[in-house]
Amino acid sequence: MSGLAARFQGELNTARKAQAKDRVLLLGTVLSEIKNREIELKRDLTDEDVVEVIRKAIKRRRESVEMYTTAGRMELAAVESAEAQALEVWLPAAPSDDEVRLAVREAIAGGATAIGAVMGKVMPRFKGRLDGGVINRIAREELGTPA
Repeated sequence: MSGLAARFQGELNTARKAQAKDRVLLLGTVLSEIKNREIELKRDLTDEDVVEVIRKAIKRRRESVEMYTTAGRMELAAVESAEAQALEVWLPAAPSDDEVRLAVREAIAGGATAIGAVMGKVMPRFKGRLDGGVINRIAREELGTPA
């Protein structure tokens, strides 16, 4: 078990002792997703793998917020939003827009003139630390391509 997954398990145990039911449910759900991913890959997960599972969990919750908001279910949207914020604590610090913009400019200077080529060069540098949508937005700004 990776160090991050072990910390996640420890946090779950702490939440159980404190009888924080909402937190236990959230952490338990994500921990089961981590274990499922481990079974799927048939190996112990690295911290980067665990971060990826957490990112997907956050993304799912943000999509749920949008759907609940559209349907007028603000109380459910608030719950999903709070869960997404609680999980963001587990992510590594995201790089600044300036750092991403510099990497995009380097990729363009290196000959990448299409959005796909730029994304292909820049994404590996920020894997697990930043959502691809942010990189895509900055790459489109630098290339002058409409969204």
